[in-house]
Amino acid sequence: MSDLKIFAGRYSEYLGKKIAHDLKSNLGKCSIETFSDGEIWVKYNENVRGSDVFIIQSTIPPADNLMELLIMIDAAKRASARRVTAVIPYFGYARQDRKDQPRVAITAKLVANLITKAGADRVITMDLHASQLQGFFDIPVDHLYGSAVFMKKFRKMKIPNLGVASPDVGGIKMARAYAKRLHCDLILIDKRRPKPNVAEIMNIIGEVRGKNILILDDLIDTGGTFVNAVNALNKNGAGDIYGACTHAVFSGESLKRINSSPLKKLFVADTLPLTHTSKKIEVVSVSGIFAESIWRTNKNKSISSLFDVDKGD
Repeated sequence: MSDLKIFAGRYSEYLGKKIAHDLKSNLGKCSIETFSDGEIWVKYNENVRGSDVFIIQSTIPPADNLMELLIMIDAAKRASARRVTAVIPYFGYARQDRKDQPRVAITAKLVANLITKAGADRVITMDLHASQLQGFFDIPVDHLYGSAVFMKKFRKMKIPNLGVASPDVGGIKMARAYAKRLHCDLILIDKRRPKPNVAEIMNIIGEVRGKNILILDDLIDTGGTFVNAVNALNKNGAGDIYGACTHAVFSGESLKRINSSPLKKLFVADTLPLTHTSKKIEVVSVSGIFAESIWRTNKNKSISSLFDVDKGD
């Protein structure tokens, strides 16, 4: 891996260090500064000419994180890097993936265009809000799944009388895959969303009473949908309720909602830094999956073996 160089933006430096450690390497030296007027400045402090460069940065708002990634990509290309791969643990703006009402932007496509135009040759990301977002890019996209890590965790826990629930119809495919591999029942929570960030539970499909439930979601933002699902299951006689999400966005009063809910434990990946701790939250690292995908990409090897639980049958 003599030509492999790994760099990280400021927001994802914590994960970049873990990934580099897993690869028995170190993060590349890079200076990133924000001027007094808010402009971002990037300089690579080591030679990247002819190198296979991997830049790790989640694009969660504010827009500075995305802008920093774009500038790092541009700087690497202008420094004659052989190939630049944008490693985006959490792809921000993924929920704005269609024109669902008049006069709105398809921002996920815009962000994909920006990353491509900046000079990225490839993208590695995890648990996109919708898998079809891969088609928004005109460059190769490797879509990793946090389920590879979560599944090992739940198998070791051996939760008895388990049922797997999806908080909405969009997550039914992932929930079905978990239910199949954990050999348990599938439960669907039907909800109606009257307006953005507001969810209302409508109906529960499946046997809940007396079962321990695992609720799966790709991300938790305000926590409204997730906590409503927990409360609905609890009211319908569920036993212990667990949760798992890849991207712990946790905006607004999400942590307060989670802590005050009857949830027993929530497992989250470290695609985003967890700024507040809670006895109900346990972090499961996905650095190993990203490290393996980077190594395989550098060696031009297949990474399909990393797709443990990616779709239901």
